[in-house]
Amino acid sequence: MPTYRELLRTPGVARIIAAQLTARFPSGMVSLGLLIHVEHLTHSYAAAGTVLAAVSIGQAVSGPVTSRWMGRWGMRPVLTLLTLVYAAALTALALIVAPVAVLVLLGLVAGLSTPPVQSAVRTIYPKLVNARQLTALYSLDASLQEMIWVMAPVLVTFLAIQVSSVLALLVVVAVAVLGGAWFILSPEVGRVRIPRSRAAIGRVLRKPTVVLATVIGVLFIGSAAAVEAGVVAAFGEGGLESGLVLAVFALGSLAGGLGSGGIPMSPWSTARRLCIVALGTGLTLLWIDNPWWLGAVLFIAGVGFAPALAVMLASTSASVKFSETAEAYGWINTGQLIGAALGSMAAGFAIDGVGPAGAYVVSVALVVSAALVAAVFHRGFPDLRHRDASPIPDTEQLPVIR
Repeated sequence: MPTYRELLRTPGVARIIAAQLTARFPSGMVSLGLLIHVEHLTHSYAAAGTVLAAVSIGQAVSGPVTSRWMGRWGMRPVLTLLTLVYAAALTALALIVAPVAVLVLLGLVAGLSTPPVQSAVRTIYPKLVNARQLTALYSLDASLQEMIWVMAPVLVTFLAIQVSSVLALLVVVAVAVLGGAWFILSPEVGRVRIPRSRAAIGRVLRKPTVVLATVIGVLFIGSAAAVEAGVVAAFGEGGLESGLVLAVFALGSLAGGLGSGGIPMSPWSTARRLCIVALGTGLTLLWIDNPWWLGAVLFIAGVGFAPALAVMLASTSASVKFSETAEAYGWINTGQLIGAALGSMAAGFAIDGVGPAGAYVVSVALVVSAALVAAVFHRGFPDLRHRDASPIPDTEQLPVIR
């Protein structure tokens, strides 16, 4: 904990962490808010699912592109424009009654215009603290984001069901605008200038670490999405047990992330931490319908969750040029979005076939696959035990007068 106290005393760190968490808070609200609202509007879960799919596709496509734009036009202009378009699309979804095709189009626009706050803040971090503090900052970031996934779904579900789904979406818009403005106007965002990348888009995927983090993210986040679907299927959408079990999962991740901030990261760290997730997830199969058991074993799984994510973030930072960091994190985020969609889909088919146990089997298979990939290709991760996680400096040729 002394490491985090020192970190939070660094000028600007506490402010930028709070601002980016607020700006990213809508990401934990929008899916459930849209699902409930579109289903109320159309009386069709198929229509609601199609709108959500359009949002996810838009986010997956835009992530690397909009992240790269920040190096060309600057963070503030890009984030401001995208926040306004995102808010307008969600406001339209909340207020208009339209055919499903129009709702799908608006969902696609909302997905495409999702502000890349996550890529932006993780690009700022290396310029905000000294190299010795950087790995601890990535661990803190990976841990605190669990607050989004604990609090946001509860808030939006309460508003949508108990008050109004329209109000729930308008609250999402308000938080996106206010949180986005707080982040955009933060001095740190104005001080950091991302150099324009000279490489073609996608060139950063030639870096083994970026590819590994993206592929592992697909499997890793897919596993989390599958286990969440299994918990909801076991206890029902409105069951108190579902929310409590998933909250314990997130609290385990928060505890693990905070506890691992000072542990040096080796090329094997990702595989080791994923093994903890695999152990906890695998134990769910022993007693699939007991909330006490599931809470206990998913807490164990959570202990490895944020630490594994922190290794991938720090390793990516240490493996690319500063001008490439935003795009690299954009690709990783795209992989995680794809993983969440595929994990939920596979779990849904498994639940229809064999019940909640099928979702847990899918989850175990995905996280074991992620651990195996991390172990087999561990040389693709840098050894951060004796070096920092700072990005590679951008260099260019200088003219020489002879």
